Amino acid sequence: MSQDGAEDRRGGRRQERGRRRMEQILDAAEEVIAEQGFEDATTNAIAAQAGVSPGSLYQFFRNKEEVLDGLVERYTATSREFWGARLSDETARLGADELVGSVLRGLSEFKTRRPAFWVLFHGSAASPRLERVASAIRADIGRRLKEVFLLRAPGADPARMELLASMCIATVQGVFPMVMGADEERRAEIVAELTRLLTSYLEPEIGAAPSD
Repeated sequence: MSQDGAEDRRGGRRQERGRRRMEQILDAAEEVIAEQGFEDATTNAIAAQAGVSPGSLYQFFRNKEEVLDGLVERYTATSREFWGARLSDETARLGADELVGSVLRGLSEFKTRRPAFWVLFHGSAASPRLERVASAIRADIGRRLKEVFLLRAPGADPARMELLASMCIATVQGVFPMVMGADEERRAEIVAELTRLLTSYLEPEIGAAPSD
């Protein structure tokens, strides 16, 4: 075994350990921010939650704003993955109630599993910078919703489908504070009611089942 090969493997292991440590810190940051809010969260609290020293945290993030950068990057990638799966060409073939229900239940689970997402993008810490990121995410969702609607109703007016997509996003955004503030049983009831509302709104435009 060459010395260069051994060094490459050691370097690879160090990189992997570093990646895991960074993810550990971001996981801890999510918990602290979800509990305390971004304004009150400190790097010391995040380091303590992660079980590392502040010095170890500073090897990866020089300050709280860089931790925020890491979370924004994580959430942007996770959101794209989520919506890519929920609004795929395959799911576009579901019945309207199945499609809407699947998206809303998944969104509820995602925001419950990632509570700091809600705090950062919709809570008191919302800032112009975060709003720009949130707006870009919503724009991506709107474009994909429009594509899904046109797959289901190929002869429809694209401008009309774009408006439907915007209305759905605005409705969900308005109702989801109720979802996030409810207990598990009540949350399921609200999601079911929202599913009925949006399904009733969409079916006359995109059909109960997709066009062949």
